[in-house]
Amino acid sequence: MTIDIRRQTVTAINPATGESLGTLPYDTPADLERCIHEARASFPAWSVAPLRTRVRYVRRLKDYMTEHADELAETISRNNGKTRVEAMATEVVPAILAVDYYCKKARRFLKPVPCGRGNVLLINKRGRVVRTPFGVVGIITAWNYPFAIPLSEIAMALLAGNTIVAKPADETPLVAKALQTCLEACRFPAGVVSVVLMPGPGTGEAMLDAGVDKLFFTGSTRVGKKLMAKAAETLTPLVLELGGNDAMIVCEDADLERAAGGAVWAGFQNAGQSCGGVERIYVHERVYDTFLVVLKRKIEALRIGPDVDHNVDMGSMTVERQVETVRRHVSDALDKGATIFAQSKPSVESSARMLPAMVLTDVMHDMLVMKDETFGPVVGVMKYATDEEAVRLANDSHLGLTGSVWSRNRRKAERIARQIRAGVVMVNDHLMSHGLAETPWGGFKESGIGRTHGRLGFDEMTQPQTIVHDILPFVKKDVWWPPYSESVYKGLRGVAMTLYGEGLMKKLEGLVALMRILPRVFKK
Repeated sequence: MTIDIRRQTVTAINPATGESLGTLPYDTPADLERCIHEARASFPAWSVAPLRTRVRYVRRLKDYMTEHADELAETISRNNGKTRVEAMATEVVPAILAVDYYCKKARRFLKPVPCGRGNVLLINKRGRVVRTPFGVVGIITAWNYPFAIPLSEIAMALLAGNTIVAKPADETPLVAKALQTCLEACRFPAGVVSVVLMPGPGTGEAMLDAGVDKLFFTGSTRVGKKLMAKAAETLTPLVLELGGNDAMIVCEDADLERAAGGAVWAGFQNAGQSCGGVERIYVHERVYDTFLVVLKRKIEALRIGPDVDHNVDMGSMTVERQVETVRRHVSDALDKGATIFAQSKPSVESSARMLPAMVLTDVMHDMLVMKDETFGPVVGVMKYATDEEAVRLANDSHLGLTGSVWSRNRRKAERIARQIRAGVVMVNDHLMSHGLAETPWGGFKESGIGRTHGRLGFDEMTQPQTIVHDILPFVKKDVWWPPYSESVYKGLRGVAMTLYGEGLMKKLEGLVALMRILPRVFKK
């Protein structure tokens, strides 16, 4: 597949105001191929560099981001549309924490693991699993968290010994440039890590055609399926972090004030543009009306608008096409009988991408807002009667990225959480687990394959390789090596009889046959 590079430049826009923030040049397909070639050339030296050397380089990221935290948050906010508080809380700080965590844990994550002892008769065979970097890793990430997502993956991949070619979202080109600046400040050896700014369509396929050894993609389920089909041609492994239509279950005994606050946080931060944010809320019928009263109060108190002085709670949508998706989903719901129960006040000064926060009731699962990913500041609320019904409703989706259960009874909440078919389920919170470097992130069903973050995410950056040693150097050959004979056959059969034969006589018979062939291991 070819990349559409007819546009030679991309203009950065502040989606909250419509202001133009400048124009940046696009990289070309030739630039992409060159970066992958340079990454492959630098891989041998980088992969065998002492871990302490790789850690020293990567740790510079933490130092640079900490020193330039305000500047980075400002850039993310202006180019993505989220508030500066959210830029700091969900992107800059988590990125700093992640780099620190992976630098500290890399040695443990990469430590060889003994295979243990399988059988006393093969005690001279000792195996262990070592972690081996893939080679050149391609990383493609989305515009909703354009800084934190690629930064964490880049840090893990580099610490594991891979070289990197990253393509951040071109919808937020200034953030891509800021990411590149952070990496350049670390002064990595030439070719170890590159950032390319290119239009999204076709870049993943181009990376696969150019021979990356593994691809990490964050984006839509539709594109993820295309990349999986393309990767199948060469059996190139990939990790896909795709869409979500996440459910929140509010139990009868929940702290309704906290639950409603959590719904506002996870449903409307980043203007609802979070694949792991709340989109569907199921509330026990006995507390349904009370919960809605609390939620309405909180929604109507939200301050929507451009971030001028930090005193704003929700920013704008990032791209126009997503605004249209949100409007289409709301229109579909209203046409099918849904009601706008609560809505924030409109922004006085804003662009067309500044949508209000909205709560829909009288929703059903035949509506787009309940069955597909809306990815905007809209949630639908339904009531349920039993825990079994709540679980059934939560699982009634082709997506399964995250979910949450809200209850004062932790044991009950855990029981419900384990029945939800989602990769991450939180109790009395939602969404923020993505900011915990130690917790794996990824989904069930069509929400993706593989994991990022935590030990499991770090393991995705390496291949397990098993090394087996024979620790008896004076043994000339194994008992099952040629030349073969009837006694060899009976002796090998004796292994099974000695270990698992029924009755003492069978075991002794097997042991005698085995002992007869053991001397052959010392013969040339």
